[in-house]
Formats: sequence, C-alpha cells, structure tokens
Amino acid sequence: MARKTTYRKTTSKKSGRSFFSSVFRFISLSLLALLFVAVIYHYRRGLAYYLGFKSDKISEKEAEDKRLSDIRNFQVLAKHEGKSIGLDVSEYQGKISWSYVDTLEQKYPIDFVFIRATVGRDRKDFQFKRNWIGAKENKMIRGAYHYYRPNENSIEQADLFIKTVTLQKGDLPPVLDIEKLPKNQSLDSLKKGLKRWLLRVENHYKVRPIIYTGERYYSDFLKEEFGEYLFWIANYNFYREKIEDDWLFWQFTEKATVPGIRKTVDVNIYNGDLQQLQFITVE
Repeated sequence: MARKTTYRKTTSKKSGRSFFSSVFRFISLSLLALLFVAVIYHYRRGLAYYLGFKSDKISEKEAEDKRLSDIRNFQVLAKHEGKSIGLDVSEYQGKISWSYVDTLEQKYPIDFVFIRATVGRDRKDFQFKRNWIGAKENKMIRGAYHYYRPNENSIEQADLFIKTVTLQKGDLPPVLDIEKLPKNQSLDSLKKGLKRWLLRVENHYKVRPIIYTGERYYSDFLKEEFGEYLFWIANYNFYREKIEDDWLFWQFTEKATVPGIRKTVDVNIYNGDLQQLQFITVE
C-alpha cells in the first residue's frame, strides 16, 4: 500500500529577519540622505561660492586640497557682515608680502593684524620686526602679542615684551596669549603670574592689555578672576558660527589662505565695525 506523503507548512524565520533588515536599512539610508541634504542646505552659501565663483580661479590641485573648513570660513564671514576682520601672524607664516595682504576671499577687507612679538622670558619672534613695519606700511591697524610660558618668571616675560614692542598712536592694546597649564606650579601661582604680567605691561603702556586664550581655558580658569579684562577667544568648532557678546575678538579658524601669505593663517572677527575698532586703539 502506497504511503500518503504529507507536507508540513512552516514559517521561515530567516525571511522574517530579512524583511526587518531591509526595512531598517531603508530607514537608515533615508535618514543619512536627509542629513546630507540638511548639511548641504545649511552650507549652501559657502558651497555656491566655492563651487561656482572659485572654480575658475584656482588650480586643479588646489581645488582638490580645499577642505570643508574653507566652506565654514565663508559661512562664518557671511554671518558677520559689517564686522571688522583681521589676522594674526608669527614667524610660522614665513616672510609675508604685506603689500598684497588686503582682502579675504576676495571680498572681505582685512583691517587689522596681531603680530607675535615675544615668547617666554628670552625669545623674540624672528619675523616680528619685519611684520611690525610691514603691517604699518600697508596701513593696517596692528597689535603685538606675547606668548606666555607658565613655568617662567612673569616679570621677566613682561620686560622682554616691553623692550621689544613700541606702541604708537593707532596701535591695538598689547595682548597676553595664555594657552597652556603649568607643569611645575599651582593654578593659583599661574594666575598670580598672569596678573603680574598684565599689571607690569599696563603700567608701562598706560592701557589695559587684552587676554587671548581658548574658549574652554577662558570658561574654566580665567572668566571669573579676570573679569575686568577684555578677551580674544579661539574656537574652531565646526558648529560655532557666531561670536559671543562678551568676546572682543573671535579667532574662528587657523586654516585660511590670504594673498601675500604662502602658508595658512588665523582669521579673527572683531565684535564691532572698523570705526568701533579704531576707538579701542592706543591714543
């Protein structure tokens, strides 16, 4: 007698997993696509500028080397129409052809420049004298800054700056650049040293110095105890696009290209227009 063959109906777990995987993949790709479109839309002005207006003005190799930071730079500048724009330079930029230093992105006039003068208690910037004279001849508002070394004597550092920098009418106030924490002293000792430098320099030039530092350093260590000073803040964060109300200057990038300077350079925004910038210069 022939056996009756029966077939058992089964549900495939594998096909179920495959279905949910496909749905998850579709949702993920859709979210990524939306994110991409959102980024493109947000930076549309910068992209339009670089892809449209700049495509015929730079070499193919330069175009390939352009980074996303360039688009951000233009985006930030576009959000600060009317603000005064400037640079800060040191020996790392090499020999600058100052007569060519005039505009940024062929649109934004460069009004001012901070120039590194001294480092610690015993070193002058190799290009300071040349840059100091060149900026003046190029009719730029100039300022000098000192790179502070936390583990060295603050008075010796102040005296080196004073011996190196002669401020004239129309120059910006002196700047103290503090970026590092001390290795061999307490934070309280560091703050005492900073105050000694600031007072020494203020007594000499008869103008209160400006303090340069990073945003985290400012908020964590300096904001409360140095509230009487004006601050120049560095923050290159991709998502920060506006200067804070209590910042005098904002260094928003270290990767800009400027005519007359072969290497990349820092760019700064003053929290006001050119007339207001002239108001804070040395009389």
